[in-house]
Amino acid sequence: MPNHDLLITNATLLANPADGHLQEDAYLAVADGAIVGIGAMADLPARPGADRIIDAAGNLLMPGLVNCHGHGAMTLFRGLADDLPLMTWLTEHIFPVEARLVDAEMVYWCSKLAAAEMILGGTTTVADAYFHEDAAAQAFCDTGLRAVAAQGIIDFPAPGVPDPTKNIAAAADFLTAWQGKNPLLTPALFCHSPYTCSPDTLQRAKALAREAGSLFFIHLAETRDEIKQIKEQHGCTPVELLHRLGLLDENTVCVHCVWLEARDIELLRETGAKVATCPESNMKLGSGIAPLTELLAAGVPVGLGTDGCASNNDLDLFQEMASCARLHKVAAHEPTRLPAAAVLGMATGTGAGVLGLAGQTGRLAVGLRADCIIVDRRQPHLTPFHNPETLVYAGRGSDVATVLINGRVVMQDRRLLSFDLGKTLDEVRRLAKRVKAGG
Repeated sequence: MPNHDLLITNATLLANPADGHLQEDAYLAVADGAIVGIGAMADLPARPGADRIIDAAGNLLMPGLVNCHGHGAMTLFRGLADDLPLMTWLTEHIFPVEARLVDAEMVYWCSKLAAAEMILGGTTTVADAYFHEDAAAQAFCDTGLRAVAAQGIIDFPAPGVPDPTKNIAAAADFLTAWQGKNPLLTPALFCHSPYTCSPDTLQRAKALAREAGSLFFIHLAETRDEIKQIKEQHGCTPVELLHRLGLLDENTVCVHCVWLEARDIELLRETGAKVATCPESNMKLGSGIAPLTELLAAGVPVGLGTDGCASNNDLDLFQEMASCARLHKVAAHEPTRLPAAAVLGMATGTGAGVLGLAGQTGRLAVGLRADCIIVDRRQPHLTPFHNPETLVYAGRGSDVATVLINGRVVMQDRRLLSFDLGKTLDEVRRLAKRVKAGG
């Protein structure tokens, strides 16, 4: 066997969470950031060549989790405006505080804090959307987290773009600056919603995304109030509006999609659009429950996201999986609804597909990037471990012991290795004093 950068041995392997197959006594070999070998320990030579060997000692080796929607910088607003309806939360609390406090420094450090929380919880890829996204992109690169970073677009004065007539130009500059700059970073665009962006803005933003070959994210059909407003203004549902404007295609990711009609689901299926669901955020804001079983039955790809810390209030995808699976069962009064295996797939391989990264991450296979986590199964709440579904109903982010992203060990034995967590915490605490002081 040729020499490798890293070799993980003696693992219980869950290579593809979608099929649920566990392989005992397995290894994984990494070279130049990619998986170059995977299989049974019995197939390894007696003296395998590797610069570094991690003995997984029977623990679970699986793909890193994929967070399909978040606003990392909003860690600063965790707990700031709890227990409020979405529009009250946005217009009376979040938008005003963003106008006072959001600058590049804040976005950098608070996105870095989000990256720490996600890596510690086993997330190796995130789709982030915010303003001053250059700073967020840099933070993710500095921490070693794989990211699809989307520059925010809105028809109001926004952090970093005080003149809304320049919102598309600012987004174009972001795409140009980050295209091909870092192998862990994929630039994209994020239009906030159809009620904060005009049809003209939406079409111009999508045209830019198409020209650049980038993903286009948008909050869509999140609340009943949004449905009412769009129907009054445009005579159709939000999904139908995007379809009329020519925005729905395989590179459009519609976030939330709580209030969908049958025709909306059919349009998403026909156009190849993707969905990112954020059940805990929808629960906390009282927005409703997305029709996930109907979307999945129609063949619409659905990934799982946490949303931002101001509306969740954490970035633990293990907890998100548990909430997602249980919520849909109780809503339907049916214990077979939305099986745990499907939810586990949404947080790994399916989620990677939603973000256009199926050829890079979400599974463990030769040729894919080495984005993987080792879960410590020596926990009372994970014993016995009969099947992977245990991760959904009993797993916690704190069970993750080691994290590799692009072949680099960014966390080992619960210790972050890629950046200084203490300094990040200190900087965010300093910024939090500004929140308490009113800006």
